[in-house]
Amino acid sequence: MGVVEDERRGALVLGLWGKYCPRHGVVYPLLFHMLDVAAVAGELWDRVLVAGQRQRIAGGLGLDERAARLLVMFIAGCHDIGKATRFQECESEAWARVNDALQNDTGDWRWLRHDRAGLYVLVELLAEAGYPQGGNYSSAVRLAQTAAAHHGRFLALDLAGAARPERVHRELGGRLWQEIRRRYVAQIRHLTGAHAAPQRVDAVAAMGISGVVMLADRLASQRRVWVPRAQMGAYGAADHFAWARWMASQVVEQSQLTRLDLPTIPFEQAHPGLEQPNALQASVMDQLPRLAGEKGPGILVVTDATGGGKTVTALEGARILNQFCHTRGVCYLLPTTATTDAAYDTLLGCVKAHAPVPLALTLVHNHSWLNRAYTDQALAPGEAPDCRDGDRTADLDEDEEWASLADDVEPPRRWVPDGWLRGWDRALLAQFTVATVDQALMTALPVRYNALRMLALTGRTVVIDEAHALDAFSRRILARLLHWLGAWRTPVIVLSATLPAHEARTLVHAYLTGAGHRERDLRERDYRVPYPGWLYADAATATGATTPAAAATAHAAAQHRMVEVTNVSARYRPLGDPARPFADDERLTVIAGQLADLVHGSGCALIRCPTMDDAQDTYRYLKQALPWRDPKSELLLVHARMPGHRREDMLRRLRQQLGPRGPRPKRLAVVTTSLLEVSLDIDADLVIADLTSMARLLQLAGRLGRFPHLQRPARLRRPRLVVVHPHERPAAPDRELALPATWNADHPFLLHATAALLHQRADRQPHLPDGVGELHLPDDVHELTDLVHGEQAASWASTGPGLAALYEQWQASQRADEHLSATQLIPAPARIASLAELSHPTLTSARAATRIGDRPRRAVACYRHPRGRTLDRDGHQPLPLGPHLSPDHIRSILEHSFPVPDAWVAHAPPGQHGIEAWMQHPLLADLVLLEHDPHQPQPVRFGRHHLLLDDELGLVHRESSQPH
Repeated sequence: MGVVEDERRGALVLGLWGKYCPRHGVVYPLLFHMLDVAAVAGELWDRVLVAGQRQRIAGGLGLDERAARLLVMFIAGCHDIGKATRFQECESEAWARVNDALQNDTGDWRWLRHDRAGLYVLVELLAEAGYPQGGNYSSAVRLAQTAAAHHGRFLALDLAGAARPERVHRELGGRLWQEIRRRYVAQIRHLTGAHAAPQRVDAVAAMGISGVVMLADRLASQRRVWVPRAQMGAYGAADHFAWARWMASQVVEQSQLTRLDLPTIPFEQAHPGLEQPNALQASVMDQLPRLAGEKGPGILVVTDATGGGKTVTALEGARILNQFCHTRGVCYLLPTTATTDAAYDTLLGCVKAHAPVPLALTLVHNHSWLNRAYTDQALAPGEAPDCRDGDRTADLDEDEEWASLADDVEPPRRWVPDGWLRGWDRALLAQFTVATVDQALMTALPVRYNALRMLALTGRTVVIDEAHALDAFSRRILARLLHWLGAWRTPVIVLSATLPAHEARTLVHAYLTGAGHRERDLRERDYRVPYPGWLYADAATATGATTPAAAATAHAAAQHRMVEVTNVSARYRPLGDPARPFADDERLTVIAGQLADLVHGSGCALIRCPTMDDAQDTYRYLKQALPWRDPKSELLLVHARMPGHRREDMLRRLRQQLGPRGPRPKRLAVVTTSLLEVSLDIDADLVIADLTSMARLLQLAGRLGRFPHLQRPARLRRPRLVVVHPHERPAAPDRELALPATWNADHPFLLHATAALLHQRADRQPHLPDGVGELHLPDDVHELTDLVHGEQAASWASTGPGLAALYEQWQASQRADEHLSATQLIPAPARIASLAELSHPTLTSARAATRIGDRPRRAVACYRHPRGRTLDRDGHQPLPLGPHLSPDHIRSILEHSFPVPDAWVAHAPPGQHGIEAWMQHPLLADLVLLEHDPHQPQPVRFGRHHLLLDDELGLVHRESSQPH
């Protein structure tokens, strides 16, 4: 006898369905699913939430931790109460199993999404149970909103309008439906033991509870969890809840979410290749345990020149903060996918060093599918949505489980998360994560599932590397995120080589105001970060502690190196016809002249170009103008608009050949854009860069002479940075810049100020040739950064003709970007009235902007052959067309894709949109096809834009004056 037939003598009705599988005709009772989620929530509280999170949620509820745990279970269990409404009619077979009495008591009910129906129902039932109900701040309202947010969005509640009781009773079924909802909620409350009714719920606690509810619902909704139970015989709610609590332990264990403590191991074992910490690392390891032990969580800001060991400093700092701040794990955030991949290798080595502890390490960015150790299961399109919850307006991924596929790749599975955790919006939940900073910034935006992201971040130490790489728009989002992390008492580490002092102070203030300190009080305190050095400001007292002077001095002396900076003037002119005559003062010939010694001798050089078009022109010219012995191995072009597999192979090769271990090539020149200027542990003998901002030049200088243990020829022991200044008349003495219109990555003020400062420093060093200066790392970094990017920029601008006006324009553009960013942020916790302010009705993570500018599309090239289209010119890799796409097919397509600006492909001609089967996969649906003839490839025209994928140059773009 099944549970439906067991309804008799006034027993609790179990015939309402919560899950339904038409393939097998399996119906799962609604109450059972709700109890499952309650049980999983309790297990998450015990095994996934860390002590700091539990304390913060309990404090925000005004309860002790035990009572808070029971309340979270209760609220999680009530999440689907809105399904006890007209929702039951969604599936006719499941509706037929509902008893006659309920079917005849529907009245004039109307359709509502079950999350909104649940919100209306639950606020009244919580009030009946003694929860205060009033305005948006009342506990009944906020807890009803947290339960109803299980689909990712917080809903608005109008108690005097749509949610008034008489309207709810009329539109959501008759008396029997009201009674069954009341009894379900009472049963869940009784079985969970959540008898305490909190008088308040602050926004931080509500955000945390919502994250637990979302996660528990997803885990309990996996088909392997509920289908076997649905096929068992009759039993009651109490018996089922006893089973659910046992089952929840297995579900959480299998999800790889359980937090574990790492064993203590020696420094040299935790960081392979290092024998002992440097002076700065040693000072953190010596001072931070006392500071964190006495005062608790806080924000650690570390500034040091590139190559100074900031990554290891961060990992040691995170280990200490986790130990003393009740957190576990690391979320390591970087600005680009290339630097994220490099950090993934570093963190993987650190995690592996703690073997045999089985831990999951996730890689989270929009190109993580290029990592074969990571993507086989994540690329699976998922099971067909045969098991439904019936809400046609909900996303289908609510109840889908990623297909279970064989994974025979290295590294071993204990380092690679399973298919569930590798889901695109779940990977941040792992104990150890390496991600682009954008993934974390979306937590501070009103996007769907931002509460789940908040839950993921707040349980471990958050490391933000290369903070200077963010523009004003993104830094404003980061400040709001830090404000929330301060409210959570989550330890944070910020790393930078060129972060101006006022920006570092802004980030510290954002964290401390979130922790409850007033901004006007913080302005009276000194939060200057030594360079090189560190500052630790604790959340409890907002007291700042800095590097001991002796340690800072010793570290600066040990890291000291001198770079020769050569300023050369050149006339900017695109390549155009390669057969044309080239003047000696043109940019291309000047760069070739600077490389001549390397080509005839030995050495490794980076040529940094401002745009991809310039990089392609430079590569083509250097290849024909210089006598390379083997151009294929000695001259490389690397930029973002190359097929993913080619770009990643090249970056991996560069990290190996130019990294600390080698083997180092005798001769190599790499033409690139900004791709290599941050966080890549590579070393060059010569860097040639078109004029860019001072911060970028200092980053590039950090790639020079980075590894002192390398044996170099005498002529290469003095590393050189050559800066090419664009001038219309290079020989003119006025040094007036002629900036090309296409150079828009940096504001003109930054370029003019940088050029003026470089020339001034060269003029003050008369012992060197004309136009040549010396740069001392790390000693000069702080001064130069502050003069161009920091608080001294205003006074510096007043000394140069024309700089003052450019400075005002730059400041205005910064303020405009910050204002634009601020308009889309979620409010600070203390300023939230309704939790609905945390969500935008239509904003998704795919549409949210974490950086200013257009979001790029992706394109993939294919070639026409008699037997069909292929991904390669030679015709060996057929273009996967479906209808069924395996992970290998999806990976193959994605590996051959590359980003393009949306404006370039906005006017796609017929046949250039993706394949029909691709439209069913979220990673392929937006792809644009570039179809080429393999023998004579011609550009594909999109309006006025012409695009061609060249085997050597990557994507080549040409724009005509007239649209097609």
